[in-house]
Amino acid sequence: MNESPVFKEKPRRSLWLFGLESEQPTFQQRQERAAELSVELGTEITAPHIPAAEELDLPSPRISPPESLASFCFQDNYERALHSASGNRGNYVYLGVPNPPDVVAHPRNDLELEAILEWCDDGGFIAIPYGGGSSVVDGITPPKNNDKPVVTIDMDQFDQVLEIDEKSRSALIQAGVYGPHLEDQLRPHGYTLRHFPQSFAGSTLGGWIVTRAGGHYATNHTHIDDFVENVKMLTPKGWMETRRLPGDGAGPQPERLVIGSEGTLGIVSEAWMRIQDRPKFRATAGVLFPTWESGYEATRAIVQAKLWPANLRLLDPVLGADSAGLDGVQSLLIIGFEHSTISQREPMELAVEIARSFGGVIGDEDILVDDGAGAPTGRGGAVGAWRDAFIPKGGGLEAGLGMIGGTVETAITWDRWPEFDKYVREEMNSALKEICGGGTLNCRFTHVYVDGPAPYYTFAGARPGDNPAVQWMEFKEAASAAIMKAGGTITHHHAVGRMHRPWYDQQRPDLFAEMIRAAKNAVDPNGIMNPGVLID
Repeated sequence: MNESPVFKEKPRRSLWLFGLESEQPTFQQRQERAAELSVELGTEITAPHIPAAEELDLPSPRISPPESLASFCFQDNYERALHSASGNRGNYVYLGVPNPPDVVAHPRNDLELEAILEWCDDGGFIAIPYGGGSSVVDGITPPKNNDKPVVTIDMDQFDQVLEIDEKSRSALIQAGVYGPHLEDQLRPHGYTLRHFPQSFAGSTLGGWIVTRAGGHYATNHTHIDDFVENVKMLTPKGWMETRRLPGDGAGPQPERLVIGSEGTLGIVSEAWMRIQDRPKFRATAGVLFPTWESGYEATRAIVQAKLWPANLRLLDPVLGADSAGLDGVQSLLIIGFEHSTISQREPMELAVEIARSFGGVIGDEDILVDDGAGAPTGRGGAVGAWRDAFIPKGGGLEAGLGMIGGTVETAITWDRWPEFDKYVREEMNSALKEICGGGTLNCRFTHVYVDGPAPYYTFAGARPGDNPAVQWMEFKEAASAAIMKAGGTITHHHAVGRMHRPWYDQQRPDLFAEMIRAAKNAVDPNGIMNPGVLID
């Protein structure tokens, strides 16, 4: 693994939207979208010039790498600007790039990874591990008002499936591999990790692990936690590798300290992951309900029956109308089953029977079953419309147009859910009215558990002004406060980062914070690893 390193060129990612430079809309396309929004919102929206990397005026780097590290370290505008922000990259249109990293390293093997982290530790430089940069909570953004040099360590050169154990159904995978490239390497062997977060195209295995990402499965195996068999992590004090086991009752599980650590303890370089045969048998159904309430009661009944559908996503009437072509009153429950060897006709019939008992409407002819023939399922109608809109592929038409928009997600137990939903919606709508003069708000269940749902609220608004980024944060603060007051978690799968810290500090037990600090002090006594995330 430490042979003569070759630098693998990667497609250039966009500085200001989720995706690649090749996917960016043109200025003319953005102008046309601005004109449409002006009519829709009754206020003038303009498309500003979005600067290229070469036009950015960045502060000069405070350090330069030694000659021994220079071959994989970069200090040009593009690298520093790209790694200065995360999923909210569009904010740089308004805020500029006030605190880019001083150096961006792309180590190509373990020896170079060790060397760059040792240089950071010896010099007291902040080290920020970087996967795909898809964090929407400032998880990999250099800290503000910081007087220490910052080195961002991009793991994109660690992108291989190194070994497949067919008997144990697991694979040793490097942490910097992006989702599509990971699946491309497993596919010829007939396997899949089957972990598809919405950021799948622009996020990495290591990022999924350290942020406890939520993936494809809406029930049962919902988080990356369920797939991790072991991890290997480099800390400032050296390497830590856990034993590879199917289960373990020997004290607290060491993997659990790494999963969700968000780069505060070290850098994950590889992991053994549980994989599976690629699904061949599928069943899909889209069930309409006359109300939001009947939809979520049916969803609860199905998940508590423990049929474990891979997809059990409920769209509220607003989202159903916006992305699935419904009438604005009905809610839509998308049910999906999949298996590599067994027909999913029977579990689907049972799930539909439960849904119908709560007022769900679906014709028998609309229950689509593929018994291994490779026939497409769920490609038409409301389900197909929703599926086409689910995973982002660039976009950016509204970046820089004065819009504020985004998502907040949480989880709550079923007994508190109805009042929680009512209160959170009231608070968010009130904030949209106050900050933006109004806007839209919708909800869907991304994941569903026996004891409660994980609701995912999407908001959008517009307000004339030259700094929508500040207005966006005002709304985020109001929404987060409402979620916490109503008893939910500050994050179900978006991680903590720097953005969620104030509410995470309220959520976690004080003694647990001391436990995390003790663990960090043991492996990172100089406090260089992603400071300000999780703890101070």
